[in-house]
Amino acid sequence: DDSKYLGGLGLPILLAWLVGGLLAAAAAWVIARIALGLRSDYLAIATLGISEIIIAMLKNEGWLTRGVLNVTGLPSPVPTVKELQIEPYSLEPDASLIVNKLLFVAVIAVFLLLFLWLAHRALHSPWGRMMRAIRDNEEASNAMGKNVVRRHRQVFILGSFLLGVGGAMLATNVLQFEPAGYQPLRYTFLIWVMVIVGGSGNNLGSVVGGLLIWFAWIQAEPVASWLFALLGS
Repeated sequence: DDSKYLGGLGLPILLAWLVGGLLAAAAAWVIARIALGLRSDYLAIATLGISEIIIAMLKNEGWLTRGVLNVTGLPSPVPTVKELQIEPYSLEPDASLIVNKLLFVAVIAVFLLLFLWLAHRALHSPWGRMMRAIRDNEEASNAMGKNVVRRHRQVFILGSFLLGVGGAMLATNVLQFEPAGYQPLRYTFLIWVMVIVGGSGNNLGSVVGGLLIWFAWIQAEPVASWLFALLGS
């Protein structure tokens, strides 16, 4: 029953990804008006504190967000595993799982390539050159008449839009939204490490860093189990 969820309009799930990005961008605009005037270390503390406040609100304001109750049965942009096992596909269970994942990865790849292309065009535009100048020397850019705080706000909002789209993709991938399962260690700081490994200011490097850290993250437990089993034997 879609009526018990926020919206309940029955629109395509791909549109929900963009709406998720717009909601994240709107929240970032409010946070930017409050916190972006702070120094870098205080800015980090303020944004982390505000994010925890937002998470607490999502978990406790049940009338608006259903609180900690999971949102299940999310539609998928590609045929589900069950749909692939019936007519007209009639695939085997293992094959249906593989095909479902490959189709979903293809959709994600289209969005990723689009965002990378837009980021590349922006980076090599006059706006991108100005942003690189601000990154390298804020004082000199401010002396040349550039509104540094305003440009920081623009990047903050654009980045939040991309993260909002990514979060919506993640919820769609697992076909449910579980507020209690989103921990800062697994998402906020893990994504931060991905960007650091890929290289700050490197768009393609962020993708590579994300893949490397994700692979290390999911393989850490089986590798550790294998190692201890080997040592124990």
